[in-house]
Amino acid sequence: MGQHFTNEEGEQVDIDAAELQEWYKKFVVECPSGTLFMHEFKHFFGVQNDEQAAEYVENMFKAFDKNGDNTIDFLEYVAALNLVLRGKLEHKLRWTFKIYDKDGNGCIDKPELLEIIESIYRLKQICQTEGEKGQPSLTPEEVVERIFELVDENGDGQLSLDEFIDGARKDRWVMKMLQMDGNAGVWITERRRKSAMF
Repeated sequence: MGQHFTNEEGEQVDIDAAELQEWYKKFVVECPSGTLFMHEFKHFFGVQNDEQAAEYVENMFKAFDKNGDNTIDFLEYVAALNLVLRGKLEHKLRWTFKIYDKDGNGCIDKPELLEIIESIYRLKQICQTEGEKGQPSLTPEEVVERIFELVDENGDGQLSLDEFIDGARKDRWVMKMLQMDGNAGVWITERRRKSAMF
């Protein structure tokens, strides 16, 4: 029998009890206090000495911290994992947009997107192993320009939530670029797997 949780959109989500127990075991090992603090989250991603990547990780943390108490408890952890691992595409894109819209004005401009893309590039470099490291084919500036060319339908220099979602759905490359942070779940899973080996 599964447990019921409510996601960001207010929908009931069932999670298998065995899977929930497994998530809880991992959570307790990583967070014996029962909560995950910002400094632990940053340490997990290895961004303590990189201000730009650390700021991106802070925004991700804030998006997971639903009640705004500056910690991630087990229920928030479950909601975050559920979104990352099982969430519908639109929900993931809405969450991604929320992180990218740093000033909270409902639009993403080029400087916001550039800052995020640069942070993601840096974070991905930090999270890669030596064998995985390689240079991206486009610079962050080129990525931003291309995204705006493909997605900014009205040419106003800002991406609305609708443009963001529509652009990601219409173009696979845009989807890959805009969902880089959606890979946070993949990074989290990979980092956990690698740390479990040691």
